[in-house]
Amino acid sequence: MKVTVDQNKCVASGQCVLSAPDVFDQREEDGIVVLLTEHPPEHLADDVRQAAVLCPAQVIWVEEQEQEE
Repeated sequence: MKVTVDQNKCVASGQCVLSAPDVFDQREEDGIVVLLTEHPPEHLADDVRQAAVLCPAQVIWVEEQEQEE
């Protein structure tokens, strides 16, 4: 999984941080999303997907990657 965000379109709602605090944070000065890791561990995948769905500005993109065997 690869996660990207568009900080320029973020509305600072904080929904992503509530859903996946190990992956997302907010800048203190303006509340804009900060991505802590582009490749979150598998056990956080559902939380990251939920954060993307809940984002009111739809600025979180989740790219599912094929797992190597």
